[in-house]
Amino acid sequence: MDDDRITRARKRVHDLRGFYVHVAIYVVVISGIALINWVVSPGTWWVIWPMVGWGIGLGAHAVSVFFEGSLLGPEWEERKTRELLNNDRGAP
Repeated sequence: MDDDRITRARKRVHDLRGFYVHVAIYVVVISGIALINWVVSPGTWWVIWPMVGWGIGLGAHAVSVFFEGSLLGPEWEERKTRELLNNDRGAP
């Protein structure tokens, strides 16, 4: 039982670290692109397009890390299986 908890905790830390690295890279790269945009064509803020596009990907990464078990993940499947099995016991 303890080995399983340790394995899950390590996976969780690994997933969090990956997300935080993703956020840091996003901030650095988008800041660099914004600086280039400001220098090259300050009248047109085209940096918004990569910011939004990558931001959608970053949002999806956040959902996968922070809502992993709640949005139709393995924990949800386990709960739903138990619920259906309990419902079947009461059926004739």
